[in-house]
Amino acid sequence: MHTLGGYGMYVNGYDSNKDDLQQRLRRIEGQVRGISRMVDEDKYCIDILTQVSAATKALETVALSLLGDHLRHCVAEASAEGGQVAAEKIREANDAIARLVRS
Repeated sequence: MHTLGGYGMYVNGYDSNKDDLQQRLRRIEGQVRGISRMVDEDKYCIDILTQVSAATKALETVALSLLGDHLRHCVAEASAEGGQVAAEKIREANDAIARLVRS
C-alpha cells in the first residue's frame, strides 16, 4: 500500500487487478459451497478431494497474484526509498512467501 499524491489516500498494489481478484474469489466461494454440498450428499471421498484440490489451487493462484502485485508496487516503491522502510517491506514479502511455501 502506498500514498497517492500525498493526500493521505492509500492505494493497494492489487488495486488495478481488483475486479479479477473479486471474480476469482466468487468462483472459489462457489467451489467451497459445492464441496460442502458434496459432503452433505455423501459423495465419494475421492471426488470431494478432487474438488478440494481445485479450490486450493485456485486460492494459490489468488495468493500468487497478490504477492506479485505487492512486489511490483509496495516493495518496489519501498526499495526506491531505501532504509528501514525497504527492509520492512522485504521482510514482509519474505514472510508471506514462507507462509505460502509451508501451506
